[in-house]
Amino acid sequence: MRNVVWLVLLFAVAVVAALTLGDNTGMASFYWGGWRVDLSLNFFILAALATGFALMTAVQAVNALIGLPKRAREWRMLRLERAAQAALRDAQAEFFAGRYGRAHKAAQRAIAIQDDRHDPGEDQDFRTLALLLAAASLHRLQDRGRRDALLRQALQRGRRGSGQVVDEGVRLLAAEWALDDRDGPRALALLAELPPGVARRTQALRLKLQAARMERRPMDALHTARLLANHQAFSATAAQGLLRSLAIEALESAHDADQLRRAWQQFDAADQRDPFVAARAARRAAQLLAAEDGRAWLRPLWERLETLGADGRAEVALALVDAAAGLGPDWLARVEAAQRAWPTEPAVQAAAGAVLAECRLWGKARRPLELAARDPLLQPRARRLAWRALARLAEAEGDDARALDCLRQAAEQD
Repeated sequence: MRNVVWLVLLFAVAVVAALTLGDNTGMASFYWGGWRVDLSLNFFILAALATGFALMTAVQAVNALIGLPKRAREWRMLRLERAAQAALRDAQAEFFAGRYGRAHKAAQRAIAIQDDRHDPGEDQDFRTLALLLAAASLHRLQDRGRRDALLRQALQRGRRGSGQVVDEGVRLLAAEWALDDRDGPRALALLAELPPGVARRTQALRLKLQAARMERRPMDALHTARLLANHQAFSATAAQGLLRSLAIEALESAHDADQLRRAWQQFDAADQRDPFVAARAARRAAQLLAAEDGRAWLRPLWERLETLGADGRAEVALALVDAAAGLGPDWLARVEAAQRAWPTEPAVQAAAGAVLAECRLWGKARRPLELAARDPLLQPRARRLAWRALARLAEAEGDDARALDCLRQAAEQD
């Protein structure tokens, strides 16, 4: 098709030339001193065109000759750049294939080729990526000394490079390697140097969560896990389990009632509404002789027992059993209403019996305590507490034999 177009253009030029120059009788006269030269106008036009073409060709030839060294240098630089890119691709392929020794050598070869270019405007990001790939290979080979040396070079060049993304990637990877080395403080320090926007990315939050758990900082880990859950980094079930376990770990790390209260106040509303977390907080408060605080944390959940499900109700009810010491009559109406609403759930019956027994209402407490004590599905600790309450009831009635039998039953619970 291209040849046809050129042929048509050639015919068009020939036709135009024939029509224009065929009948052209003009003359071109040149005067110099006493001389006169007359030329046909057609000849003059053709000679002018030929002279212009010759001059243009000569100028281009001279420029090409003068620029030959520059083009040779550019060609050499391009050849080295292609060789460096090929070496970097080889290093990536070897790294993904698990041949880390070869990957390290290929990355070092890419760096050496880049050094041979002696280009003052070299690509800093290319060199940083090559250093990072070499360091990653050494990390896999457990060569921490040389890895850290290359990592320091990558960090320095990452600051000077034009790409901020490369610097951020270097720091995230360095934090991940610190976690692999079980060096939590260094990982947290590297993550703290990240800009606020980068620190809220999912990968940065994952690393921060691992570092916080490694350093036994459950409250920081809980806040980080909450952010990850908001970013949908986990499934709903996994997020709930993780948040619950971290909240319980934070409660377990409290060594006195004041620390426990501060930990509870730092929880999100979602954590405080979790029946398992609130139940563990109430049990921990009872252990630290702050049962009243534990009951206060359980009260909002007790008001909506119908929304908790069977497992949630059981946890809250058994936590109330543990935190029943010193309980006042303000809980009687709540507990009796729950006892009537769920008469077949042993945990609720155990809670009702414990509260009634704590209020010295032995007549009302006997039946729910007996139901809880004899239910094999109830936790052994709850059955043991129910048997002990029945033993106190028998002692109050003067039935020592029954009290001894109840204590023996309590001792047999496991």
